[in-house]
Amino acid sequence: MEIKIGTSGYSFDDWKGTFYPPDIQKGKMFDHYVKYFNTVEINSTYYRIPHPAVMANIEKKSPDGFEFIVKAPDTVTHKRKNIERAVRDFDECLKPMVEPGKLKGILAQFPYSFKFNQANIDYLKYCRELLEKYPLFVEFRHNSWVNRAMYDEFIAAGIGYVAVDEPPLSGLLAPDFFNTTDTAYIRLHGRNSEHWWQGGALRYDYDYSREELEQWKDKIKKREDKIKKLYIFFNNCHLGQAVKNAQEMIQALEL
Repeated sequence: MEIKIGTSGYSFDDWKGTFYPPDIQKGKMFDHYVKYFNTVEINSTYYRIPHPAVMANIEKKSPDGFEFIVKAPDTVTHKRKNIERAVRDFDECLKPMVEPGKLKGILAQFPYSFKFNQANIDYLKYCRELLEKYPLFVEFRHNSWVNRAMYDEFIAAGIGYVAVDEPPLSGLLAPDFFNTTDTAYIRLHGRNSEHWWQGGALRYDYDYSREELEQWKDKIKKREDKIKKLYIFFNNCHLGQAVKNAQEMIQALEL
């Protein structure tokens, strides 16, 4: 099993002095990041679809073998209306990463309000059709999706399920690990129950303990014969804790 570990985004001012040098320029952050990690989630595309030149500039700074997962725009996952134009623009912006073979998938993260029903299953199938060029990984926030029907539909459609680690709050998903394609995917958001529903940066203010990371290591080891590749991304980005925990997970898995 091949394992790639990184963080959800990399361009954060509050990483200065923890991961980045205190005086680093914004444009130099990725140059520093790639010295330590071989993959990253690009999350800025959720808020705004960039010009292809922006993605080309990021790709040029990445070494051979580096891999990108790019987050689908909110038009696709949250607004969910007239998405065809957004997908065309999104497809265009991805080309600079596709051509050198560094784009490895699209992350579609749906909101808590997006619950399990047939209409939403059909919508996911439509997204799979529109984004057929790319591996598609879907993350849910509502636990109604964790059922056999979703599992079977994802396997049939070739959609990758994203396992998550988040606070133990009613309605959220438990930290269970399973996969629906040969490539598995884990996102760790932290377990900050106090600030989760408030949103904002404090939602992701959490530092995983070694014991908590070891628990995920055990889950991974139990399924390694069912997986060809695994992505692990830390989204507890407040004050650079994602970097710290990602490096600790790399050590724990002896990569």
